[in-house]
Amino acid sequence: MTPLVFSTERYTYLADRIAALEGWPRGEVERRVFPDGEHYQRVITKVADRDVVIVAGTIGEADTLEVFDLANEIVLSGAYRLTLVIPYFGYSTMERAVRPGEVVTAKTRARLLSAIPSASRGNQVFLLDLHVAAIAHYFEGAIRPVHVYGKEVILAAARRLGGDDLVLACTDAGRAKWVESLANDLGVPAAFVYKRRLDGEHTEVTGVSAAVAGKRVVIYDDMIRTGGSLINAAHAYRDAGAASIDAIATHGVLPDDSIDRIRASGLFGRVVVTDSHPRAHALASDFLEVVSIAPVLVEHLRVNH
Repeated sequence: MTPLVFSTERYTYLADRIAALEGWPRGEVERRVFPDGEHYQRVITKVADRDVVIVAGTIGEADTLEVFDLANEIVLSGAYRLTLVIPYFGYSTMERAVRPGEVVTAKTRARLLSAIPSASRGNQVFLLDLHVAAIAHYFEGAIRPVHVYGKEVILAAARRLGGDDLVLACTDAGRAKWVESLANDLGVPAAFVYKRRLDGEHTEVTGVSAAVAGKRVVIYDDMIRTGGSLINAAHAYRDAGAASIDAIATHGVLPDDSIDRIRASGLFGRVVVTDSHPRAHALASDFLEVVSIAPVLVEHLRVNH
């Protein structure tokens, strides 16, 4: 059955790319905001007995509620099957409690999406390169989580940036296993920086794990937010003699002037991210290269439909 592709408002660009790759039809939604801030949505395209895909990232509370409301109506209108494609699942900062009484927001939002009524052939959710893989297990009930890895996009970008003298690096030892796996696929060395915690919020780089002198270093992280950790790691690799430094991330969150500060550091030749987040899509430039994750998502949609 040919899927019918809907999206939340801020993910129109990615839903259009996914639909265009396969020639799948797009679903239409009427939206407006009332004077008091209340949101109105109306599903215009008939969804009864259709296989429905909704492309929607939980990039903020309004976006999370938008997909929750839209999905509820689509199921209640008779969708045959519901697939949520969430290229960026927010709330990774609060994916676990450190102190008593802390709200694990990643879990409560996963439970919210799990509360969407089940379509006749069930619900599933695709989650791309989660900051912590265990978040997939926060979904409950009948909904089936699928963790999608953007490895092929990351590897292609690393090959393009690094050339023959590539060292694949990460910002800290916490991502070392994943970066080592990527480096093994590329057949290149992996490197990470050692850090010492100064207090509850600040760390200090104390060393680099591999010889990077004269090498082209490509730093990978699953996401770039403010860029602080990325810049600190780049300073360490430069001080260790790296010939050049570039960066790759799946998710370019990049709030406020983050990308400007990364560029102004003078440490990076280029930053490459996917279009999993609307902010990255909007900021694409000669410095920030944005590649589409749509082909990877379509590949998984084909297998699961």
